[in-house]
Amino acid sequence: MEDFATYILEERDLSQKMLITYYLSKKTGIFFDKSIVLKTEIAKLFIEYMKINVDENLVLTAMLLCNCKKIENAQKIGKLETFAKEGAEYLSNLGFNKRFCKICEEVNRYSGSTPREKESDILEVVDQFTGLILNRVERDAFTTEEALVVLKERNLKYTDNRYMDLFAEFINELDHITIRDTIEVPIIKKLVHLHNREANVKTLIATLTNRYADKINEALNKNVKNQAKEILEEEKQTEKTDIEKMKELAAIAKKSSRALFSDDTAEKVLNHKSNYKVEE
Repeated sequence: MEDFATYILEERDLSQKMLITYYLSKKTGIFFDKSIVLKTEIAKLFIEYMKINVDENLVLTAMLLCNCKKIENAQKIGKLETFAKEGAEYLSNLGFNKRFCKICEEVNRYSGSTPREKESDILEVVDQFTGLILNRVERDAFTTEEALVVLKERNLKYTDNRYMDLFAEFINELDHITIRDTIEVPIIKKLVHLHNREANVKTLIATLTNRYADKINEALNKNVKNQAKEILEEEKQTEKTDIEKMKELAAIAKKSSRALFSDDTAEKVLNHKSNYKVEE
């Protein structure tokens, strides 16, 4: 009999994978809200745009489920340090293998699990960043610039997250790549706006899938092509500069290889016609 782990891992369509998790949450009471959808979308864009060498299907499934035992106001009732480990144990009962559960457990560092899986570092940096750019009861959302500073200088300052710098580069780019809606809007700001605007998880998934997924992919692909074009232009310019330098060197070499004397002087030397009087 097929277990849940096999079922969701074999589903490759992300929107369907999100809906499976949504219905699981309705049936079992696991934690799954709009922020998880946003985190998973950002993780997907990060992996694909930065061409990270990981199993994307595995990471996105883990992103959907790693917070399954998280609860609202976890800090206030003492669950912040235990929900990831409890979640990993729960996922094991659903049929997920030991490594998958370890990846999910390492979404934060409270369990002390080492050595860390590389996929866990993606979960960690995306989870932390997305939490910062969303409104909380106790504070307003940070801007993307502020969130990156907090992430690097406070939240993950003393960690060895292998994707921190690459993720910062990705967010800085994403913050300047726009999609056309009513006006041109940076992708990251649009995603946060959709999270805040949509009434529930199902409408957010539907809106992302039906209205914005293609727009976002087109904008990212266009930016990649523009970057490639710029690189080619730079290489052409470098090649042109190198050719010009070679021409200059050739000209110098030509000059340096000219006769040491003028033709007139050379003729005098050859014919022993010196201006100096030779004393006998």
